[in-house]
Amino acid sequence: MRSFATAALSALSVAAFVSALPSDPCAKIAGQKWVSPRDVRACYSSFKVDQKEKSNIIEVINKTLAFHASTNYQIKAPQPYTSDVHEDVLATLAKIGRQTQKNDYDLHIGLSRTLKRVNDGHCVWVNYCYDSAYVNYLPIPLVLLTDKLGLQHVTIAPAAFEVASAEFPDQIEFWQNSLPPWLKGKLESLNGARVILINGLDPFVAVNANAAITGGYQAFGTRQNSFFSSYQLAATGWNYIMGNFAQQSLPLDDQVMLLIKREGALLPETIILPYRSRFAGAAFTDSASYRQNNCKAMASSNGRDLYASSPASLGPEEELPIEKAEQQPKLNPEERKKFALNVLLDDIPVQNVVLPERLRPGLPSSDADYTVARYYLLEDGITGVLALGSFSAPSYWDFQQSLLDGLQDLKAKGATRLLVDITNNGGGYVCVAVFLHRLLAGAKPNTVPQAGFDTTARSGPLAQEIVQSLIDKNLDPQQRTLYSPLNWRDENNEFFAPDRNWLQPTRNLTINGNKDYFSPRLGNECYPEGFLDAPEEAVFDPKQVVIIGNGRCASSCSIFSIHMQKLQGARTVVVGGRKSTPQSYSGIVGGQSTNFATIDSEIKTAKLKAHGLAPPDLLVNGVQGITWRLGFGYDQRDEPEEWQARPANLNLALDAKLANNPQAVWYEVVKQMF
Repeated sequence: MRSFATAALSALSVAAFVSALPSDPCAKIAGQKWVSPRDVRACYSSFKVDQKEKSNIIEVINKTLAFHASTNYQIKAPQPYTSDVHEDVLATLAKIGRQTQKNDYDLHIGLSRTLKRVNDGHCVWVNYCYDSAYVNYLPIPLVLLTDKLGLQHVTIAPAAFEVASAEFPDQIEFWQNSLPPWLKGKLESLNGARVILINGLDPFVAVNANAAITGGYQAFGTRQNSFFSSYQLAATGWNYIMGNFAQQSLPLDDQVMLLIKREGALLPETIILPYRSRFAGAAFTDSASYRQNNCKAMASSNGRDLYASSPASLGPEEELPIEKAEQQPKLNPEERKKFALNVLLDDIPVQNVVLPERLRPGLPSSDADYTVARYYLLEDGITGVLALGSFSAPSYWDFQQSLLDGLQDLKAKGATRLLVDITNNGGGYVCVAVFLHRLLAGAKPNTVPQAGFDTTARSGPLAQEIVQSLIDKNLDPQQRTLYSPLNWRDENNEFFAPDRNWLQPTRNLTINGNKDYFSPRLGNECYPEGFLDAPEEAVFDPKQVVIIGNGRCASSCSIFSIHMQKLQGARTVVVGGRKSTPQSYSGIVGGQSTNFATIDSEIKTAKLKAHGLAPPDLLVNGVQGITWRLGFGYDQRDEPEEWQARPANLNLALDAKLANNPQAVWYEVVKQMF
């Protein structure tokens, strides 16, 4: 039997051995709401690359891109986007596959930025192991303001402290104490301060560096605008969008050093403010539980046979992985399946930072208001406003009814002209966008029956086999799939026959030196089955319609704004863009977006999962989006609208009174446009 001294010595040896072991960096931050970005990165960087998962992710992305309509176009986009979109995504993925990454976090950054460089907010890779599990924040969102001499300056938002103290009441003291001694406790005094340098460089060095990696939109000006704060009408009310400077989906930066000139101060001052990371993922206690709870594929990360006898089902409050990345309200599940969506994906989910009350519109709105749609009559009695934060809402049909009732209510009250504010509208239901165009323009040859884009889908070998398998084996009797022939009309707006492989005969193209294949031209998909009855006459003269935004009008929002501007003569305003940069009134267009899980369901329903071109099931908690159909344009009728110019009629300069103040913006637009 060992002596007490021997046992004690052994215990001390074990303790010394244990203390010498590296600590678990994820356990260090577990259970905490706010932590330093450095500690989050330490946790993330502790995960070694799992070669099986790496190969799986790259294979899923590669094989899903076979259904993405723009893969070859994005190698080098036509003018005016040649310098903005030039990513050979397949070649870069192959390069990443051959490389050795230091850790799984570095692998994710490489994959994420590769997809972002196509500057298409439908075509993204989001991994919830990292993206927005922790969100980096600063309490000083920025705006681009124009002074009385017409000079533009990057400025700390006049409402910065008001916003930050409401959203981050448990962190304000930390930031107050992080200021230099003479400013401690005076965070509010930074409101409206001019930013002279960011990390020792001209502010637009930081703006443009962010625009190079943020993705989402082809136009460089729109990506610049993403750096700054803005507003959005959400289902819950008016929100404050922090901007990419003050909000990051990954723990990229620990702090920022600014040279600022505060209002009333005699001299510029240097301040250093730390970013703080707020937890938004699934609870964990250590590295193992973090990986298990946040990084592994969920039941709904992959698709399923749509006619399986016992399909996996979500609970009423459970969120699909794709929904977290969509910039829209939660949708009715049945309507989501039935009606086509064209919606932006973002690695930062829809935020609920509240727009300060003094900046929210003070005008009475209409009884027809419905979640993301609100209707106002300006004090002149002749200008109506439709504020529209999304083209999706909880009820597809109630949303259309609201648009009809709200616009007719404005007209009945005396409105003869209309402002449509689509700031930060990320898209939604295709047919709601088409319905609003039809409603505003009236019944005419370019709205009935086709008030949307003619479109085309990529027609690769596996896509063609999906359609043929569905036909030959009668695998989709209830038309649940995207590829059912009965879901589509030809260019004459006639439904395809049930035994017609509608992807044939293919349109054979050579794009950037690569052979590619697309379906015949597809016509109307909405009228009349997807529409409420609409008046024959236009509710407003389209030439008396002005569309307002910050360029971040995507997907179905672009479908609406492009039709109104190019076909109907509506005018467009971008708010707050840099004067020296061309401003586009709409961003990515597409024609319909979808995602890996949906494509996987199509493959499984067609009984083709064993096909050599079919992607495997995803092993991680990820979402891959794609553009499934492209819309044909108007300036060049046989080329995609995606790559055609959309310059705004006016770039409205902001001052302190207009910054993130929608009602003040509306009055200024009236002054300058009517």
